[in-house]
Amino acid sequence: MTVGNRRRRQPSLAQLRAFSAVAEHLHFRDAAAAIGMSQPALSGAVSALEETLGVTLVERTTRKVMLSPAGERLSVRAKAVLEDVGALIEEAEALRAPFTGVFRLGVIPTVAPYLLPTVLRQVRARYPHLDLQVHEEQTASLLEGLAAGRLDLLLLAVSPPAAKDPPVASASSAAASPAAGGSGRGHSYGTPGVTEMPLFDEDFVLVTPPDHPLGGRVRLPRAVLRELNLLLLDEGHCLRDQALDICREAGRAGVAATTTAAGLSTLVQLVAGGLGVTLLPRTAVEVETSRAGRLRTACFTDPAPSRRIALAMRTGAARAAEYEELAAALREAMADLPVRIVPDAA
Repeated sequence: MTVGNRRRRQPSLAQLRAFSAVAEHLHFRDAAAAIGMSQPALSGAVSALEETLGVTLVERTTRKVMLSPAGERLSVRAKAVLEDVGALIEEAEALRAPFTGVFRLGVIPTVAPYLLPTVLRQVRARYPHLDLQVHEEQTASLLEGLAAGRLDLLLLAVSPPAAKDPPVASASSAAASPAAGGSGRGHSYGTPGVTEMPLFDEDFVLVTPPDHPLGGRVRLPRAVLRELNLLLLDEGHCLRDQALDICREAGRAGVAATTTAAGLSTLVQLVAGGLGVTLLPRTAVEVETSRAGRLRTACFTDPAPSRRIALAMRTGAARAAEYEELAAALREAMADLPVRIVPDAA
């Protein structure tokens, strides 16, 4: 193959996508599944790319797949090209008409059941031409999906800033703590390239069995958490980390995870069965306690432990103005929840 011929031949996006998937997974079957391509087609696309570029990208053995030195270097280039093409398509879609086309929203499991009804109502009413696709995943997976372009916008828990102007109180926040949220906890992601749009702060409450002595208390000191049998979610849930942070602030060194749950519904059922107590965000209390039957709640003294819920987008996203408009619409729609709405300048 001459140099001139090689210059005239260009890699296809399908070839670059196949190679990038192999570089990420180092496994042909997993890579093929990740991009929805058959394994023979993926292998052929990688081979065609090698022929086009005139270099060996992948070292194939019977046991494993490795990138060659050239593959290591060019995989970075391939990923950048695919990201740029994705950004080009995204910007073109946004220019055609706002709030149209596919919109991929990622939501954490401890938010989805309680806020999605409000989100879906708003999207249907305000943006009928938007093709909303919802993905419920844990936080780490959502952030990876956002960075890779698999997701467009996230709805998740983040860390509220310390000692800032208090949020605007909602009409229903009388049921919640009137304070600004105290030492609220979420993940302080600090992820480069991610911009957060805060929506609201909400308090945590203690959920107990019906005969528990703390059930029904309204000014509970956090120090009680030092001795309680606190039930937690499994590893990977940000709500588990938030609960552990709250315990540490109360002076508790750790929580023995003898019993855990994959979701809040199971966690509350364990409380109803008398295995311990747990912490729930205010937005989850009505839904989850009604499922479990007779349970009691206790509220902490001000400033109560809290978490902040926000939308997160890629910094510089072509549809940033649309996402900010959606955030404003959600703040308005969520004002009737037992939360404290965060002004858009927060």
